Amino acid sequence: MSEVVALIYYGGLTVLFFFWIYGIVSFALDVKNKIIPVLLQYRRARTERSRQQEHDNERQEREEQLY
Repeated sequence: MSEVVALIYYGGLTVLFFFWIYGIVSFALDVKNKIIPVLLQYRRARTERSRQQEHDNERQEREEQLY
């Protein structure tokens, strides 16, 4: 009887371990495929906005110098 209990116990632990690993892998893939691209896109947009602002400031300075 105790062998059956041990077998069920270790079998349950094995099943829970696989679900735990599945959750960790799923989270890692979500981070890799969803969160990191969004952060990279945000950084690119922010850099582009900064460059555009700098370009606009230079153009405004040139226009002011002309007048």
